[in-house]
Amino acid sequence: MPPIQRDEIAAVHRLIRPHIRRTPVAEVDGGDFGLALPVRLVFKLELLQHAGSFKPRGAFANLLARTVPPAGVVAASGGNHGAAVAFAARRLGVPARVFVPSVASAVKVAQIRSYGAELVVEGERYADALAASERWLAASGAMAVHAYDQAETLLGAGSLGAELEEQAPDADSILIAVGGGGLLGGTAAWYAGAGRAPRLVGVEPELSPTLTRALAAGRPVDAEAGGLAADSLAPKRVGELMFPIARRHVDRVVLVTDDSIRAAQEALWRVLRLAAEPGGAAAFAALLSGAYRPIEGERVAVVICGGNTTAVDFSR
Repeated sequence: MPPIQRDEIAAVHRLIRPHIRRTPVAEVDGGDFGLALPVRLVFKLELLQHAGSFKPRGAFANLLARTVPPAGVVAASGGNHGAAVAFAARRLGVPARVFVPSVASAVKVAQIRSYGAELVVEGERYADALAASERWLAASGAMAVHAYDQAETLLGAGSLGAELEEQAPDADSILIAVGGGGLLGGTAAWYAGAGRAPRLVGVEPELSPTLTRALAAGRPVDAEAGGLAADSLAPKRVGELMFPIARRHVDRVVLVTDDSIRAAQEALWRVLRLAAEPGGAAAFAALLSGAYRPIEGERVAVVICGGNTTAVDFSR
């Protein structure tokens, strides 16, 4: 049995429901994007979540299910998790300190500051910010809110699966982008306890193949941490908690190029007017590029997990 259980996810979902959005889905014919096979697409629009990504699910799960000390909370993030923790901390009246690497996008840095958290930029990559946050944690007495390798984080992320099962009960497959793997792990744990489970497909950038490397090695190992989606999908290694869940319940993991991610961003904007960040568009890139090939008539759910981007310019 997976270490994160369906009934635990349901309980956490009830706990965080007053603080998160039940994000909608959009059903689209694959032909609208030029897909040759007749497939139906169901986009889970998690970019419409508070703070612009799925991350508030895990952030609120941590702050509500654990005892927060007077020193508050500390988080390391490529940007989205930090924004979510800052948002949740402000909503609940908790002090927050967020460490981000220099690769974090300007829009995410500004967002974290706007929510009132104390922001520290440390190092070039997520791993550098994480190490700095751990040093602060040891000195401050604050509570760490891990971006993906914390039980409450996975339980909160699994609430997306709970919603999607209701919204698309006949989905044959679900495509989910992978960084540290919290969203894929939580969603896989949810469906592991279901009577009918769709195929779960992880999607990673070629330049940050954390889960791909882990599955090849039989355990989480260090991987490259670069590429267009480095501020959300490049944590260096996949989470210890999600790995056994993925090994048992994820059908496959596919890799996508930066060019295919960029093409997916452009297609989502052109067809649906969705402004997805690179990490948010990565799952769709697998379908659009052919890295994942559905069969005729397949009903494919795609999680658009983040929209914190300045790619769309409204100045004109």
